[in-house]
Amino acid sequence: MKRFMIIAMAAALFCMGFAGAAAAEKTISLGYTLPLTGEHAQYGEVFRNSAKLRLAEFNKSGVIPAKVEIKFEDSKSDPKEARNIATKFLDDKSVVGVIGDFTSTVSMAAGRVYAKGKMPQLSQTASHPDYVKVSKWQFRNITTQAFEGPFVAKWAKELGFKTFGIIAIQNDWGISAAENFDKAVKANGGTVTSLEYFNPGARDYRAILTKISRKNPDVIYACMMYEEGAMLMQQVQQLGIKSTIFATSSLYSPKTLELAGDAANGLYLSTTFMPTSPLPHVQKFVKTYKAAYGASPNMFAAQAFDAVGIMLDAVVRAYKKDPNVTRAAVRDELAKTKDFKGVTGGTTFDPVTREPVKSLARMQVKNVKFELIK
Repeated sequence: MKRFMIIAMAAALFCMGFAGAAAAEKTISLGYTLPLTGEHAQYGEVFRNSAKLRLAEFNKSGVIPAKVEIKFEDSKSDPKEARNIATKFLDDKSVVGVIGDFTSTVSMAAGRVYAKGKMPQLSQTASHPDYVKVSKWQFRNITTQAFEGPFVAKWAKELGFKTFGIIAIQNDWGISAAENFDKAVKANGGTVTSLEYFNPGARDYRAILTKISRKNPDVIYACMMYEEGAMLMQQVQQLGIKSTIFATSSLYSPKTLELAGDAANGLYLSTTFMPTSPLPHVQKFVKTYKAAYGASPNMFAAQAFDAVGIMLDAVVRAYKKDPNVTRAAVRDELAKTKDFKGVTGGTTFDPVTREPVKSLARMQVKNVKFELIK
């Protein structure tokens, strides 16, 4: 009898150990939809780079007895492709939350699918004001153009600039950026002399610049990505236009300086990420990213790093309440995000609007280097 009890206890302990091992091997999946091919592939690449770094750091920490994986899907920055991926992620019952996409247009297209399927979605860069209005399932960790435009307009006014020409890419994001800046300038008593749009993919802005320069604005406000911005500044220099250039934070990238050269000198912009920040966690990110990929992280890399971190934090909180993590639980924990300590600063989601509460820093390019304006 005694021998039987010993054997039974051993068997029970074995089963408990097996069950514990099984629990430790539990895998939770996140989806990440991003452009890995096509016109915006360079952005998708840095998003994926940062996501891999943040995920590896998380899984190594052992903060919960479960492994998290990220399933990457290439949206090609195409709304139709993003909707197809959204359906795929919804059908994959292991996926409890999704990060992405890059542009507001693509993020909103996928967002409508996620809204119907009740999947939490966190975009690192969708800044169109309407993105989070799609449904209660959408979040972002970047400031919107409704915030950034007025911030820059007020800054320009403080510097004494009064007249403004605006050039913007013709998509949802560009229109939002231009309109919010236009409205803020006028509210501050300034004058918008011109508002011109260009089609995505355009690289020659001389006709638009010539038209705008006829009214001799104090400032040209550029609402575009860094490739377009670099070419625009080169063409401003070639045409001898003397207007000061302000731009959206999308131009805050080492690539802007690499492509524009000294034509970038004098550029003003705002940003949430400064790789030169002395904060230890920022320097750790910069050092780790450089070591892994041989290049300095830009604002887009930082936004992705924080987006993944915010999503993982929500997963952890949901897991601690119930190891059987659900999409609804992740959504609710995302909504509770408060004072998340990220490389782009602290992030708190407004309890009503779900908009991120963040701050912006002021930068200027001098001697082909970004410098913080204190």
